[in-house]
Amino acid sequence: MRTTRSSTAKSRARGTAQSAPKSAPNSAPTTAAGTAARARARLPRLDGLRGRLIITVVVVALISAVTATALAYRESRDAVLKRAQNAAVDDFRNRVERLAGELDVPTDPRTMARFATDVSSGVRGSLVVAQYRDFTAASDPSADRTRITPELRAAVRTHTRVSLQRVEHGGKPWLVLGAPVGLDAPARRGGSAQPSGVEIFAVVSLAEEERDAADLVRTVQGGLVPVVLLAAVLALLAARTVLRPVRRLARATRRLAAGELSIRVEEKGRDELAELAHTFNETAGALEHTVGELREQEALARRFVADVSHELRTPLAAMTMVSSVLEEDADQLTPDTAHAARTVSTETAKLARLVDDLIEISRFDARAVTLHVHEVDVAEAVRATLAARGWTDRVEADLPPGIRARLDRRRLDVIVANLVGNALRHGTPPVRVTVRAADDRLTVSVADHGPGLAPEVARHVFDRFYKADSARTRSEGSGLGMAIALENARLHGGTIDLAPPAPGVGAVFTLRIPLRTEAPS
Repeated sequence: MRTTRSSTAKSRARGTAQSAPKSAPNSAPTTAAGTAARARARLPRLDGLRGRLIITVVVVALISAVTATALAYRESRDAVLKRAQNAAVDDFRNRVERLAGELDVPTDPRTMARFATDVSSGVRGSLVVAQYRDFTAASDPSADRTRITPELRAAVRTHTRVSLQRVEHGGKPWLVLGAPVGLDAPARRGGSAQPSGVEIFAVVSLAEEERDAADLVRTVQGGLVPVVLLAAVLALLAARTVLRPVRRLARATRRLAAGELSIRVEEKGRDELAELAHTFNETAGALEHTVGELREQEALARRFVADVSHELRTPLAAMTMVSSVLEEDADQLTPDTAHAARTVSTETAKLARLVDDLIEISRFDARAVTLHVHEVDVAEAVRATLAARGWTDRVEADLPPGIRARLDRRRLDVIVANLVGNALRHGTPPVRVTVRAADDRLTVSVADHGPGLAPEVARHVFDRFYKADSARTRSEGSGLGMAIALENARLHGGTIDLAPPAPGVGAVFTLRIPLRTEAPS
C-alpha cells in the first residue's frame, strides 16, 4: 500500500488534506516582533548617553534571544511532530497491509469491528474507524469521530496512499490518518492492489509530542533572564569604557570655559573619540593663542593709555596754570583775545578731566586701586559733593540725618558726582537725590524727570566712551563717568542699578553698597 498525505489544517475540526512528506509546520504562538515590542515598553526610561546605550544593547539582546527561542520552538516542534507523524504512518500502513489479507469482501459489521480493533492494537493509543459502504465500525464505539474531517475522507477516496491531516480538537493536537484497503496488498506491494471498498481511519494523539516541544521552549525561556542580565552588565561595562573619554572631554571643556586655556585631554587610540580629543586640543590651543594675543594687545593698550595720561599731566598742569592766568586777566585783553583765553581755559579743564578719568580707569584695569575706609556721615558727604560743584540750588536732596557708614568718602564723592552730573546733563529738572539705609545696606538714588533712557541706550549706559547720540562727536563729559562710578561701587562690594522705565519718571540710578565696607588687607 502506497502513502499519500493531505495538507495541514489548524482549525478546530476542519482542514485541508496534505501529503505526509510535505506537512507544513505550525507557526510559533508568539511572534518575535510582538515580544520585543512588549519588552521595550516595559523598559524604564533612562536619560543620557549611557542609559540609551544600555537600553539599546539590552533590547538587541532581548530581540535576539526571543527570535532564537521562536526559531528553536518552531524547528523543534516540527521535528518532534514529523518524527511522531512518520512513526504513526509507518505503523498504520504496516498494520493495515498485514491485516488486509484476512479481510473478506464483501464484509459485515462484526468483521469490520474486529478489523478496526486489530489495526488499533498496532497503532499507539489510536482510535481506528473502518467504513464499508453504508456501515461503519470503530475500535471504540463511544469515541468522537468528528476529528475525521470531510476533506480527509475525500482525500482517501481519491488516493491509494495513506493520507493524513493534523487537527486541533478540544484544545489538543491530533493526527488523523486514512487509507483505502486493497486486497492482496502484501503480494502486490510492487504494483497496484485491487480496491476492496473498505476505508480505514486512525486518530492518533500528539499531546505528548506537543508537551515535549513546550517543555523545550520553557527551558529556553528560562535562559532569557540570565542572557538579558548579562547583556545589561556587558552594556554597562561597554558604556563605561566608551563614555570615560567623553567625561574627560566634558570636564576639560568646563575648565576651558572657566578660563583655564592651557587644559588639554589625552589622545588615545585612532578611533572617533581620539579624533574628537585631537580636535579639542587643537581648538584649545588656537583659543589660548588668540586669547593670549588679545590679552597682550589689551595690556599694551592699557599701558599706552596710562603712560600717555601720565605724560600729559605735566604739560597739562602748566597749560592749566597759564590758562588760569589768562582767564583772570581776560578783562584787560581785547574782546577776541579774551574769548580765545576763556576758550583755552575751558578746553584745558576738559582735557585735564579726561586725563584724570583715563588715569583712574587704567588703575581699575590694573587692579591698583585701594579703599581708604572711614566712618562717614552720608548726608553730610552728599551735601558736600553737591556744594563743591555748585549744584545745591539745582538738586532736591532728601538726606535723613544720622546715617553713618564705613566707606571711602572720596570714591563716594566720585559716584554721586557722576550720577548727579549725568542727570543734570541729560535729564530734565528737577533732579532728586535720596539717601536711605536698611538691612545693613546704603542706597543712594538719583532721579530726573526727563524722558528716560531707551532700551538700547540702557544696555550700554555703563560702557566706556558710550554716547547715546552717535552723531555727537563731542560732549561735556569724557564718556567714562558712569563706568568709573560703577567700578567704585563694585570696589565697595555694591552695584549701581538702572530702574525699569515708569510713566512720569525719568532715569533712576540707585547705588547700593554695604553700610560697613571693610578695606582689603
